[in-house]
Amino acid sequence: MNKKRILLVDDELSIKKVVEQALEKEGFHVLYAGDGHTGWEMFQREKPDLVILDIMLPEKDGFDVLRLIREVAQTPVMMLSAKTDIIDKSVGFNLGADDYLTKPFSTVELVLRVKALIRRSSMPAGETNPVGKVQHQDITIDCKTRDVIVRGQKVELTAKEFDLLCFLANHPEQVFTREQLFKELWNEDYVADLGSISVFVRRIRTKIEEDPSKPRYLKTVWGVGYKFSP
Repeated sequence: MNKKRILLVDDELSIKKVVEQALEKEGFHVLYAGDGHTGWEMFQREKPDLVILDIMLPEKDGFDVLRLIREVAQTPVMMLSAKTDIIDKSVGFNLGADDYLTKPFSTVELVLRVKALIRRSSMPAGETNPVGKVQHQDITIDCKTRDVIVRGQKVELTAKEFDLLCFLANHPEQVFTREQLFKELWNEDYVADLGSISVFVRRIRTKIEEDPSKPRYLKTVWGVGYKFSP
């Protein structure tokens, strides 16, 4: 069985050592780059299954590398940062990050998050997506193949974007709070950043709605949360 390959881009050798030991112990193969420029080159050459990307990097910062990745691929990306700044998190999620981990972090938490991202991106159907296909007029959401077709065109979503859309589509007209959606996507009881859900919703709207400012499918229920309207 081929090992899943994780690209770690971080300029701290202490982080490199800890992450390599933790992930290789779990059967992953870890690739390493110490700066953003090298990280981007390795991503193009190696095509890893997941990227762990520090924000503060020499050459190119993590946000720049993430922008480049999202121009060509929907590979799961976990951001690392020594900052707890909500603005940094919002920027990362807006650019297409799937998860965010603040230093210092537990290697147990790191491994659990990596496994969850890998599982969600590689399985033909996620555990949270029990319905096979949602189809209505000009949108088709196939939760088994993880394909989204809008007005005859395939739409590329990240793993987390797809999970959120598929979950809501499987519960049409049912309103979910941001707390409920956060727990569904991250499988956590502690809700760290509810703003990330709003960011994911905005990103999905730009990809599936004709007019994201007047959404037809992914609707806001003011003061409550979000729902999918077929």
